[in-house]
Amino acid sequence: MKEPGPDHPITIEPNPHRVRVLVGGVIVAETMRALTLREAQLAPVQYIPREDAQMDLFERTDHASHCPYKGDAAYYTVMAGGLVARNAAWTYEQPFPGVKDIAGRIAFYPSKVDAIEELNG
Repeated sequence: MKEPGPDHPITIEPNPHRVRVLVGGVIVAETMRALTLREAQLAPVQYIPREDAQMDLFERTDHASHCPYKGDAAYYTVMAGGLVARNAAWTYEQPFPGVKDIAGRIAFYPSKVDAIEELNG
């Protein structure tokens, strides 16, 4: 486990906007409670509470990954609007203490979904 720090900063802040994720033209997640995680030079990632996602459209896969700063990630395929977005979403069920706020939330690869929108109100 590595701790975020000056050489690899990670910040997590509430997103003040409505965040909406679409797959196959279907809203698969929508929330006013997203957290924006900014990590080093990577693009910001929106972490959405699972309660605000249509989890009946998600299927857990065997794919997994490990981040030395965040922990072990599990993945989901999202099926909506006739599309199958394989391993399009991930979650850290037991993230490391430095990023504990993302526990129980789900994030999406922008390249695997139609859109991740940030809307006012």
